[in-house]
Amino acid sequence: MKNYLMYLGLIILFSACGQVEPQKEIQAESEKPGYDSIMAMKLGADDYGMKKYVMAFLKRGPNRDQDSATAAQLQRAHLDNIMRMAEEGTLVLAGPFLDSGEIRGIYIFDVETVEEAKALTETDPAIQSGRLVMELHPWYGSAALMKVSELSEQIAKKSI
Repeated sequence: MKNYLMYLGLIILFSACGQVEPQKEIQAESEKPGYDSIMAMKLGADDYGMKKYVMAFLKRGPNRDQDSATAAQLQRAHLDNIMRMAEEGTLVLAGPFLDSGEIRGIYIFDVETVEEAKALTETDPAIQSGRLVMELHPWYGSAALMKVSELSEQIAKKSI
């Protein structure tokens, strides 16, 4: 009988141990739920999920008197240059403003310095012709912007 009670006690003990929920990993006090340290590192994020970029404001340049065919050629070359920089990974975001103001559009560059961004903008045929000029500023924004190009490919039906 003693053996029977001892075996029964061991069975109860082992089955109770199997039902204990594993402890959840203790999260560092400063980490938010859902934080992905690997993605943060890949995107170059700091502790706030942010990183340094250079923002460019594309403004009307002094030479805008091209005929319509030349203006169309410059626009096509401008768009091709945008695609090239995006494929290289130096241009994170680009787009025109929809009004007819002085500022025509923006670029956001994934570079360390304004000088690096200036060298990139100087490759743009619209800049070279004087149709556009750039105003460059260091900017601090979400590192998640680095995913914009990848996501854009998934939702665009047509290419530029």
